[in-house]
Amino acid sequence: MPRWSYLAVDPQGKERRGAIDAASLPAAREQLTTRRWHVLRLDEAAAKSTAAKPGSISLPSRTPKLNAKQLALFTRQFSSLMMVSPLEEALRTISRQTEKPKARAILTNVHQGVVEGLPLAEALRREPQSFPPIYRAMIAAGESSGSLPQIAERLADMLEKQAAAKAKIVAALAYPIILSLMAIGVVTLLMISVVPRVVEQFDNAARQLPLLTRAVIGISQFMSTYWWVMGVVLALAVLGFLRALTVPAFKYRFDGFLLRLPFIGRLIRDVHAASLARTLATMIDARLPLVDGLKLSSRTVSNAVQREALERITEKVRGGTSLSTALREAGMFPPLLVYLASSGESAGRLGDMLERAADYLEREFAQFTAAAMALLEPLIIIVMGVIVALIILAILLPILQLQDLTGL
Repeated sequence: MPRWSYLAVDPQGKERRGAIDAASLPAAREQLTTRRWHVLRLDEAAAKSTAAKPGSISLPSRTPKLNAKQLALFTRQFSSLMMVSPLEEALRTISRQTEKPKARAILTNVHQGVVEGLPLAEALRREPQSFPPIYRAMIAAGESSGSLPQIAERLADMLEKQAAAKAKIVAALAYPIILSLMAIGVVTLLMISVVPRVVEQFDNAARQLPLLTRAVIGISQFMSTYWWVMGVVLALAVLGFLRALTVPAFKYRFDGFLLRLPFIGRLIRDVHAASLARTLATMIDARLPLVDGLKLSSRTVSNAVQREALERITEKVRGGTSLSTALREAGMFPPLLVYLASSGESAGRLGDMLERAADYLEREFAQFTAAAMALLEPLIIIVMGVIVALIILAILLPILQLQDLTGL
């Protein structure tokens, strides 16, 4: 839907600036006139300024947005303040107390929309990068049912648990990644700087050098001479791979390959299954239709194969199939989630059972990740030790040969 920027004057004579969503210019003007505002300017300048020209290269958007931690903090503060203060006052208080300027600007824009008379869900649409469709749908359900504080508290719980799960993933991967980069750096430094200075002592050797020594010297000379070629090739390979991921067919095949990997596939399935279960549980508690929850959840799944499976599940549930049956037929989700969903449907407590499934899957994922990282760290050290040992052995072998020749 097009977005229209406006300049208007309200009945009190105050100037109002902002943007609204409307199907056409007359519809946008009608929205403003129903508020008894006098429209001074109304155009689609914001939309035109961001549109890419044909044949031009579109740059990544730098629109500021709330990160996961900031969104969870805002939701928690909002749910707490809504218990004791009106909506407009709660938003004004949070926006003023926010320390980061970009986050303050986003929340101020939302607050301004509420002041202008928009429902909170519509005001949140002013910042779609910060407030995803699932978030706005739950807020709209809370407004319509009169349970906005309770829904906001449920949202805060969900966002905090999701942020905690992401933090665990980052913490688990940080040390192995740093260790791997240090290992690669040490080996590269040895091959480029140390090995050439040592092996040049063997240039005038009468006997042929050992095979391991010749291999290490060859690799070292290649890396010393063509390091820039290796850098360019690596950069082009990374850029080409990222470019290929924008092609739907390639991304679908690559995501399917990831799901078939022994350990990585299980991690991806468990992470997405836990996120899906928690999101659906929160939306069911918000009295939102299950089909809408599935439809909105499918947009947040990054894996193309699982997203397509969720879209098929959505269509089956819309056609009358139970959620557990659709999940079982998809074959993309852990059996525990299917079993608990079936139990919840039978007992009329689907939301509670999905919440239990999410808790269990997140705990299992954390345990599995911790065990995998505990095995990966010594493996990296062992591989690095073997490579360094081979380099040292390649240097020592000619020295040992010389000692044998001299009889020392």
